[in-house]
Amino acid sequence: MALLIDIFGFLTVVLRGITLATQSLTIGGIAFIALLARPLTPELGRTGQTILHRCRVLLFWSAVAFFLAEAIVVALETAVLMGSLDIGIGETIDAQFARAGFAVMAGAAAVALLCRMNLAAWRDALLVGLGIAMLAAQVTTSHAAARIDGRIPLGIADFIHMLSAGVWIGGIPYFLVALNGIKGGKAWRRVGKRFSLMSMVAVAMLFSAGLFMAVPYIGSIAALYGTAYGVMVSTKFILLLVLLALGGMNFLLVERLRRDPATPILRLKRFAEVEIGIGLTVLFAAASLTSVPPGVDLTYDRATGHEIIERLEPRWPRLESPDRASLGIFELNQQIAADEAARRPAPEAFVPGTGILPPRNAMDIAWSEYNHHWSGIFVLIIGIIALIERGFHVKWARNWPLIFLLLGVFLLLRSDPEVWPLGDVGLIVSLRDPEVVQHRIFVILVAAFAFFEWRVRTGREKRPSLKLVFPLLTAAGGLLLLTHSHALANYKDQLLIEYTHIPLALAAMAAGWSRWLELRLPGRISRVAAWVWPIAFVVIGLLLLSYREA
Repeated sequence: MALLIDIFGFLTVVLRGITLATQSLTIGGIAFIALLARPLTPELGRTGQTILHRCRVLLFWSAVAFFLAEAIVVALETAVLMGSLDIGIGETIDAQFARAGFAVMAGAAAVALLCRMNLAAWRDALLVGLGIAMLAAQVTTSHAAARIDGRIPLGIADFIHMLSAGVWIGGIPYFLVALNGIKGGKAWRRVGKRFSLMSMVAVAMLFSAGLFMAVPYIGSIAALYGTAYGVMVSTKFILLLVLLALGGMNFLLVERLRRDPATPILRLKRFAEVEIGIGLTVLFAAASLTSVPPGVDLTYDRATGHEIIERLEPRWPRLESPDRASLGIFELNQQIAADEAARRPAPEAFVPGTGILPPRNAMDIAWSEYNHHWSGIFVLIIGIIALIERGFHVKWARNWPLIFLLLGVFLLLRSDPEVWPLGDVGLIVSLRDPEVVQHRIFVILVAAFAFFEWRVRTGREKRPSLKLVFPLLTAAGGLLLLTHSHALANYKDQLLIEYTHIPLALAAMAAGWSRWLELRLPGRISRVAAWVWPIAFVVIGLLLLSYREA
């Protein structure tokens, strides 16, 4: 139970992201079937029946995943509430979050059951009703429900916001399923036109509802850049603009299909794949908003524009490491040893699970900056060698992924000096700390990326599916950076660090999805994408070299 409470904050964000993703897929499937697949089935004939069947299968699994995700969230929150307040199961399941979770689970189970039945047209109304009920239940646990003033209009806006995200972002996988089940320009044109119309309406509703909520939740321009909530809203907006740009290019292709049914749709499919990946990142960014208070409520300890500019101002990187013995936790250990020698009772310096943060001094900041700056050197070298391989086709340059192994070893040794392998805290015990968990996940991602991409670059790996490990892991790294948290007592310090992480996350996503397009598309777009991702690595390296914590 202690371990669960320790990592509860991090798990909440991750599970909330999974819940929002499965929720959007469920809502998107219901909307796609009710507004597109079912109405077009008579016109498309057997092809329409195939699309409808495949969409029902995807909706079934989306609803099952939604049920499981919500069940895990309810179980986790129930266990933490019982463990922290020492109350019984009866009192806990009567809490609002539990009642809302049970309602969502019941709705998701009903959707899955309907998908297994002969889904006649009149049953579409049942699916729509269940979707509305599930979203209404989710609203009761949102920021809107916690407000004193304006609760009802904010709740309605939140409902519209989630509904629109589901129809647009959650509907893209079903659109891709439909495209893969169609053979013929006329059907492509009809499906593309209908989904474009659905998406445009959803986008308009999404941005309108988001703007409506932004004013009371953020409150001012100062809160927009000076609070974690405002910064994450801005990040989410940037990602939505990228999605909108990709959707706009697909809309232009659909218009070409309308004029010329023979227009190839491979680019339409590949852009839709990238939209799915970026859409998932948007949902995880939205999930991170639930872990922080609205900006309007944080009236103190905000970051000022001057502090942000000062923190982001480039300076010469720190290339010399401070002495490990000078770090805060080791200085405290020395004091503890002295107390023990004098036979005075003394606590341990740092025990994961107590809720007490490890001590931190100026040398700890120097240690962290040194780690980031040398990581930046590794990544910068990788980007430059990848550009050399791309531009000059030098044979030795194709081994650049092996540098990631060196980076992984460096991160394993240096990320958390108080824990294994450098510190006295064991590996298993250290996993109580969510920051340590995230660092270990990054090390695993780096090692896996290095192994698979080196095999691809040297021709050892022929399977096309494994060539996609690089873009997927790189994009996953960007997604994790948006949920990355630091164990700092000062909200302002945490926010200022987030200002350095968000550009890294955006650059990682640019690298991952441009590599995806290089592998999945022929022609000019592939050639352009082949230059984008190594440049993105160079940008990441430069950003890491300018990283600062003070």
